[in-house]
Amino acid sequence: MTSQQIRQQFLDFFASKQHTIVPSAPMVVKNDPTLMFTNAGMNQFKDIFLGNMTAESSRVADTQKCLRVSGKHNDLEEVGHDTYHHTMFEMLGNWSFGDYFKKEAIVWAWEFLTEKMKINPKNIYVTVFGGDEKDKLEADLEAKEFWKEHIAEDRIIFGSKKDNFWEMGDTGPCGPCSEIHVDIRSEEEKAKIAGIELVNHDHPQVIEIWNLVFMQFNRKADGSLLELPAKHVDTGMGFERLCMVLQGKQSNYDTDVFQPIIKAIADKAKITYGQDTKKDIAMRVIADHLRAVSFAIADGQLPSNNKAGYVIRRILRRAMRYGYNFLDFKEPFLYEIFDTLEKQMGEAFPELTREKKLIAKVIQEEEHTFLRTLENGIKHLAMLTQKATNNIINGEDAFTLYDTYGFPLDLTELILREKNMTVDLKGFEKAMQEQKSRSREDANVEMDDWIMLQDGSHSTFVGYDSSIAGVKIMKHRKVVKKENTLYQLVLDKTPFYAEMGGQVGDSGTLEDTITGEQIKVIETQKENELVVHWVAELPKNLSNTFIAQVDLRARRRTEAHHSATHLMHIALRSVLGSHVEQKGSLVNADCLRFDFSHFQKMTAEEIRKVERKVNEHIRQNITLEEWREMPIEEAKAKGAMALFNEKYGNKVRVVKFGNSIELCGGTHAHSTGDIGLFKIISESAIAAGVRRIEAVAGAAAEKYLYDISDTISMAKEILKTPDLETGLRRLSEQAATLKKQLEAATKEKIIDRLEKILSMVKNDFIILDKVDTPEIMRALCFELRKKMQNGIFIAYGISNDKAVIHLMIGDERVKQGFNAGNILKEVSPLISGNGGGQPFYAMINGTNADGLTTAIEKIKSILA
Repeated sequence: MTSQQIRQQFLDFFASKQHTIVPSAPMVVKNDPTLMFTNAGMNQFKDIFLGNMTAESSRVADTQKCLRVSGKHNDLEEVGHDTYHHTMFEMLGNWSFGDYFKKEAIVWAWEFLTEKMKINPKNIYVTVFGGDEKDKLEADLEAKEFWKEHIAEDRIIFGSKKDNFWEMGDTGPCGPCSEIHVDIRSEEEKAKIAGIELVNHDHPQVIEIWNLVFMQFNRKADGSLLELPAKHVDTGMGFERLCMVLQGKQSNYDTDVFQPIIKAIADKAKITYGQDTKKDIAMRVIADHLRAVSFAIADGQLPSNNKAGYVIRRILRRAMRYGYNFLDFKEPFLYEIFDTLEKQMGEAFPELTREKKLIAKVIQEEEHTFLRTLENGIKHLAMLTQKATNNIINGEDAFTLYDTYGFPLDLTELILREKNMTVDLKGFEKAMQEQKSRSREDANVEMDDWIMLQDGSHSTFVGYDSSIAGVKIMKHRKVVKKENTLYQLVLDKTPFYAEMGGQVGDSGTLEDTITGEQIKVIETQKENELVVHWVAELPKNLSNTFIAQVDLRARRRTEAHHSATHLMHIALRSVLGSHVEQKGSLVNADCLRFDFSHFQKMTAEEIRKVERKVNEHIRQNITLEEWREMPIEEAKAKGAMALFNEKYGNKVRVVKFGNSIELCGGTHAHSTGDIGLFKIISESAIAAGVRRIEAVAGAAAEKYLYDISDTISMAKEILKTPDLETGLRRLSEQAATLKKQLEAATKEKIIDRLEKILSMVKNDFIILDKVDTPEIMRALCFELRKKMQNGIFIAYGISNDKAVIHLMIGDERVKQGFNAGNILKEVSPLISGNGGGQPFYAMINGTNADGLTTAIEKIKSILA
């Protein structure tokens, strides 16, 4: 059975049990400050478990893209080295939201595995929660009794809280779980030791494939447990592990999930998988990491140096490093392997096919960048070897190499071994732990339990129609971050827009209708589906009614930028082509930022065309049309553009300005005339195939143009002319004249210096212990090259507080194999320098002037 068939069999089975089959949520998480990536199948249903929203269907099943690479669930270092850990993996799951519970979950799991998938029941073991004294919880005898209807009691194992009590986090819904393990060892191995003794002991062939979680408690901030009013089921089965079992393999990597990718890597490296342990590990790492990176980019997360983008870049560079170290890939290669992944998984996950061109382009560009980084790291490592003590590189320096240059420790060790040197590993680990501690402190947030003031699960947003409303506080809690105490409020209804979809959240005030006390709302955010209002202090009378008032000036400016973004999007598609798709955006009171797919720099003419189209729509004063609860299929039929990496519900809000129609939950101008004016201020590349426009609208555009006008007026004053163009041309002509005069003076100086220097020749060798400007020295060396076919010229000294060395080698010497660029590259660590050049001429400068004498002596010894 192929992996595609296995996936479909699972979905079909639960569809037959009246489950709604839903698509995978994006792997990159938005609107949840506790997560960067989806790391479990239940993430997209978190709000249902928390009671913040009602489930559209009480029974659901899906296959979810997951990524585990940081935090509590971190499988990165095991990936490729064992048979079953991955960064990106699929989680098959079925859920019950207040519908069925333990009995049905167990019955259907057993039926699917033993009857549909034909797994031998004799190879199955199950675990149930064995109780916990600290939490005063009894063993889950109920689950055990249900299991006894299907499996012998001696194959049912009581597990610890660690293994058999699932918790969403430090607080929140939780409950006992029941794991299903399968023994895929040979009969000979099974005869030696019973499988029951290997369950939950990290045996690679006695593995957990399915976890059935029975959510029946809520963990409070003080550690206590409360029974949930509605009980839920959350199950997760590792798709890759299931394929391993059903395809009779001993490793996930031997299944058809991974083998096509591994074969493509092996073919590219001109080797055979299965013949060299280290190379096999490298191919498994690359295959796994390529999947993770490709799906992340498809879901809208580009590699970067921050947060989620940094994680993706780290995974990508780890794959490249294994290719570089073990498979001798010295040029970009991953982007070529992606084609195999897309063909294999594009049908199940069409986003891979839709974003195929972008994914390959981004990966290729990242590969080029990392190879340059490796080159810089190697240069820096060479400098470090010069100051090593007892052939040991300082651990802190090695960590700087890792942290700043992205240069991995194992590659550092590999290069040093060739020089009979080592790294101070304790010092490296100490520096690493110190950084992790700093990161933990920065990320540490203490949240109290919600204090409920009145019933209700979530706020009603009234901000589309009003910027002011009478409200009640439903609940509040204290949040401490970096020793700053803030509070979160949830209101029964709110005019405040919560940050989402690129639009910043509203700020404003809450005013007590009785006492007049006024509290500033700092910002409004969405935590999953819960709208939270951040305040620095709590109102004195929490139970009173308050007037919630949005900062209307900021809101109106933000709306102008948001509506302008929609108009610009359609204009870009008109001017550049229908391939333009939004990849990210930011709209606030000051500006708009729009990232979009396009593979080349926009011309000035194209930018002007976009501006004109947007401003034309503004002048037409087109009235906003909106549909707040439109079925998504109807919205798509209308031609509404949707963001490819967003997950939408069955009902969506549609925003229309003329021929611009998009799915959007943000606030907008009532008509395009309210935008006032639109002006693009910059266009640039942020990644391969992704451009970024920054623009201003309305009052912000006015200010931008006023600033330009003021600058022009100032320039006219400085140039003492009312005609700026004439003044600039005159200035340019004067500069050209001065440049010619300077070149003539420089030439005279070079001729004068040349005669003096040539008089110093001894055995075709000249050493000068002073230097002039780089331009003069370069010109001097080029002239000397003409005069000294068999000569050597070295000039060194201090210039602008830096040690400088120039080296010219005559053409006849170059023919003998001498190379000025290579020689200076070799000695550059002695002056902590960098630079380079050609075989006949090179120049370096550095910060270590004390090393000049040693460097010159080394150059002389090389040329001797």
